[in-house]
Amino acid sequence: MSPKGKTWNYPFGSVSLRLGKSGKESWHIYYRTNGTRVRKVVRLAQSRMDALNVLQVEVADAFRGRHGFRTTEKLVIFSDFADQYYENYAKINKESAVTDWYMLRKLKARMGNYELRQINPLAIETFRRGLLEKGRAKSTTNRYLALLGKIMNLAIDWGLLSENPVRKVKFFSEKGNLRERVLTSDEEGALLNCCPPYLLPIVLTALHTGMRRGEILGLRWNQVDLSKRIIRLENTKSGKPRLIPVSSFLIEVLIEQKQKSGTSEYVFPNPGRRRPFQNIKRSLNFAAKKAGIQGLRFHDLRHTFASRLVDAGVDLIAVRELLGHHSVKMTERYTHSNAEQKRLAVECLRPSQPPEAVPNTSEKPKTVAATEVFAVN
Repeated sequence: MSPKGKTWNYPFGSVSLRLGKSGKESWHIYYRTNGTRVRKVVRLAQSRMDALNVLQVEVADAFRGRHGFRTTEKLVIFSDFADQYYENYAKINKESAVTDWYMLRKLKARMGNYELRQINPLAIETFRRGLLEKGRAKSTTNRYLALLGKIMNLAIDWGLLSENPVRKVKFFSEKGNLRERVLTSDEEGALLNCCPPYLLPIVLTALHTGMRRGEILGLRWNQVDLSKRIIRLENTKSGKPRLIPVSSFLIEVLIEQKQKSGTSEYVFPNPGRRRPFQNIKRSLNFAAKKAGIQGLRFHDLRHTFASRLVDAGVDLIAVRELLGHHSVKMTERYTHSNAEQKRLAVECLRPSQPPEAVPNTSEKPKTVAATEVFAVN
């Protein structure tokens, strides 16, 4: 197979296997309808036969539509399909599957009894309005819409739908939503002292690795090498595996957690269920409130990790790799300069020897001396 992949041609279209820059394989289909070339990626295809089956369905649907036949869509209840999505896709392909499970509960509560084809833009707008009325942020509603859109795309790939209604709903703008919230040393100490025993190692892992909430809650022991002090994340948000070195401090925390977790395959199991926590937002909010910290989000722990690395002089390339970002530009959003750094930055402008003062005459307007410009109060 060539570095770029391989293509199989059929009388009604073609199937193509492509290799991304990371070496990840993806299957694509190509065909023509009414003189228009259609190109699609078959997201869940694992083999040429999987992609070929989708190609045949697509071509047959296009033929029926072109000749006036009604495209048939299987009657599937959203609640049932959401369960299929979670079991057959999210749990296998996403480290953030736990987050999906929590969000799916909301989606199923609102649209669980709908047939897939009954979910239209109006139903989606109504669901979103309900989230806003309950105080959800616009960025949060975007996450729900993104998940719903992903589910509908899979329904199309699996031959259950012909179009995605989420594409007709405009997402809210999130410009200016970035919050540069970094814990101070005092805030960190207060937060850790207020965390219950089950939450403390989770917060420490976030502060010392920068891992996302879903990555931590879904972390399994087979991803942790205590001897080599490495955590390996396979199915990440960026789609690329990520190796995270574990500090000497955190390795002690994990060794102790290994004893507490017992026979569970998960690093941080719910003590009562031995399964991953579905959500720790309430626990974190309670601990933060008790510590006197306002408006703390779990993601702020990741931001604190990244900002402290930059403050310590770690180059952005290394920080990018630890966070799993596609580009340094994205990593720059997590950097900041605190007040002391800014003061030191302007302090370096002070000249080693002040220049001579400019004479003040009545013929000329008063000139401010350079020493006054660079002086720091």
